[in-house]
Amino acid sequence: MSFNDSQLDSLMPPLELTRRGFIVTALASGFAVAAGAVQAQTAIKTSDDGLTAGEVKIPAKDGEIPAYRAAPAGQKDLPVILVIQEIFGVHEYIKDVCRRLAKAGYLAIAPELFARQGDPASYQDTSTLMRELVSKVPDAQVMQDLDATVAWAGTQGGDVERLGITGFCWGGRITWLYAAHNARVKAGVAWYGRLQGDATELQPRHPIAVVDRLSAPVLGLYGGKDTGIPLESVEAMKAALAKGSDAAKASKFVIYDDAPHAFHADYRPSYRKEAAEDGWKQALTWFGERLKARP
Repeated sequence: MSFNDSQLDSLMPPLELTRRGFIVTALASGFAVAAGAVQAQTAIKTSDDGLTAGEVKIPAKDGEIPAYRAAPAGQKDLPVILVIQEIFGVHEYIKDVCRRLAKAGYLAIAPELFARQGDPASYQDTSTLMRELVSKVPDAQVMQDLDATVAWAGTQGGDVERLGITGFCWGGRITWLYAAHNARVKAGVAWYGRLQGDATELQPRHPIAVVDRLSAPVLGLYGGKDTGIPLESVEAMKAALAKGSDAAKASKFVIYDDAPHAFHADYRPSYRKEAAEDGWKQALTWFGERLKARP
C-alpha cells in the first residue's frame, strides 16, 4: 500500500520551520545523566572495527541535524535503518544500537531529533526533561527531519528503497508514525512505544489512529509489566491493526510477560537480558526478511 504526497501530508501536515539554527550542533558523549546510574556490568559495548562509524551532519531546511551513523566499511547499496532515540537523545546506548545494526549489514542512522528544542544531555532528571524539552517537540518536525535523514542516506551508499525503522520508548511511538508517513518504509520494529493518548496540537495522532495508513508491517516488542503501556492498550492496537491496511494486518506483537518498560536498555536497571536478546533476534529476523532482498 502506498501514498501520494497529498495523502502523506494529510497524515502529518507540514510544519513551517522558521527557527534559525539548532540548539544542539554536536552529539553528547557517554550515557544520558537523566537516565540514572549506568549499570556498567550489563551495558553492551560494540566495537567499530570493520565499520565506518561516527557523527555526521544531516542537511535540513533550516540547518544541520547532528546524527550518528554506522555502516560496514567500504560497502554500498546497503539497506537503511533509522534508529529513533529514547527521551534521552542520541547517547552511547543509541550509538551502540547503530553499531550492532551495522555489524548485521545495515546502514544505521540515528538523528538527534530534539536538536531544535534543546540538549537532552543537559538535564539531570526525567521529569524536567519531559516537561521542558520532549513535550515541545512536534511530530510534524520529527517526520520532516526523518525525511531529510532518508534523503541523506541515499547520498551515502544507502538503498532507500530498502528502508527500515526502529525506535525505543519515545522512538517506539515514532516508529509506528513514520511507517504510516513514508511509503518507502518496508519494515518497522517498535520497542515499547506508546500506542494511545490524547491528541494535542504537537501530537495530533497516535499509532492507533494511523493503522489504516501503515505502508509497512511493524513488529511491536512490549513488556507485560510495563506500567506506562498497559496490555489493554496493546490489545486495542491489535484490534485496530486487524481492521487497518494490508501492512497493518501483517504487523504483530511479541509480549515479554515479565519484562518492564525499557527492557532492552542494557545500561539501565530495567534491562532484562533474556527478553532483550530474544527481542533483538526477532528484530533482525523481521528486518532480514523484508530488507535484505532487493526489490
